[in-house]
Amino acid sequence: MRPAADGEAFPVRTNGGDWLSAWHPPGVAPDGVPHGACGFCVAKDGGVILISNDGVRWDWPGGRPELGETWEETFRREMLEETCAVVGDARLLGFCRSACLSGPEAGLVLVRSVWRGEVDVLPWEPRFEIAHRRIVSADTVLSVMAIEPGWEPVFHRAALEAGLL
Repeated sequence: MRPAADGEAFPVRTNGGDWLSAWHPPGVAPDGVPHGACGFCVAKDGGVILISNDGVRWDWPGGRPELGETWEETFRREMLEETCAVVGDARLLGFCRSACLSGPEAGLVLVRSVWRGEVDVLPWEPRFEIAHRRIVSADTVLSVMAIEPGWEPVFHRAALEAGLL
């Protein structure tokens, strides 16, 4: 799979609508509604934390901002809540900007920050919506993740920027 190029728009069908999504490098966030943070949590041994609600479909952790949070504050809080891991060093990899073209959210433009965090893994004590946590090797992370069709270029670019490929 080819990683997304800077600003390259690609079609995605999700949440009952057609979207155009594009990768943007770190720096200035592109225009749109801040929609949170997600990313790769990398443990000291190089393993990458994935999460799941059902123990079958695995994804990277992430979530929406709370009132007044910065991109990085959202990333740190969501990683602790969803993975029981404390982020030490955090590096912004880029942004994903998605514009809804049709469906119930037509006209909406969302921006999500994408990160790599070096983490200290705490004992697994799920307290929020996530029921399962798994640590996988960096070289298998993309093959283990349940990536919805159309999103592959973004995930590939994020993994490349994170140094996981």
